[in-house]
Amino acid sequence: MNMQVSPKTVAFQGVPGAYSNLACREVFPDAEAVACKTFDAAFEAVKTGTVDVGMIPIENSLGGRVADIHHLLPNSGLYIIGEHFQSVQHMLLAPEGATLESVKRVYSHEQALAQCRDIIRELGIEAVVAADTAGAAQEVAERNNPEEAAIASSLAAEFYGLKPLRSRIEDRIGNTTRFVIMSRQRMDSPPDEPAITSLVFQVRSVPAALYKGLGGFATNGINVVKLESYITDMSFTVAQFYAEIEGHVSDVAVARALDELRYYSTTVRELGVYRAHPFRKNG
Repeated sequence: MNMQVSPKTVAFQGVPGAYSNLACREVFPDAEAVACKTFDAAFEAVKTGTVDVGMIPIENSLGGRVADIHHLLPNSGLYIIGEHFQSVQHMLLAPEGATLESVKRVYSHEQALAQCRDIIRELGIEAVVAADTAGAAQEVAERNNPEEAAIASSLAAEFYGLKPLRSRIEDRIGNTTRFVIMSRQRMDSPPDEPAITSLVFQVRSVPAALYKGLGGFATNGINVVKLESYITDMSFTVAQFYAEIEGHVSDVAVARALDELRYYSTTVRELGVYRAHPFRKNG
């Protein structure tokens, strides 16, 4: 991936061997990946300068949007400077000496277990929910029981000394997680390249404000590729919107569309203008 930065450190949520860790390695192979227990901790590490950038999952092709991220993004004080689409390729991992016949239980995150129902059914083994995929691999390695296996990444196998009993065990090939790269500094991509602009906004409390605010994108030929809303107050009456559009803020058409959105909104904040990943065209 062609990035504008070459960070020395990258924060991710999870334990070593997680798919987020794998994404860090693929995008920034020369950087040190720093594990954080929570998404809050990962954002804070970037904000305080403990690490250079953060690798944050935002949505999965099967599981949908990642919980909490859209609440954390607007208040983080950080900017999106890039995106990465990570292929999720599950492996059945077990300690040395274990076989498909010896395994009785398999541990992983509930989504990973759900994505590998066919092999679990085929082997007739018990599925046990764990906090995350890499954490499950770590625990299976520590117990070193040939009756136990984990569903996790190839990187988890490398970290914890587990052997793959089977590879690509997901029911549906093509499972993909989209990540955004977060930075303290805003770094807009060059205006002559395909770009994605991310923003958050709240519309004014008048009839059809959202419809009219978004109308500027239609009249200016700007494609809105994502629009999500979530409640921001205890009364359940105030909604904030997260949107992604195709185009660069330096484009005249994008600028006009954003001006119209601002007219019907109380707040509009750009979270980043970054290169559109080739996966969008080829995926």
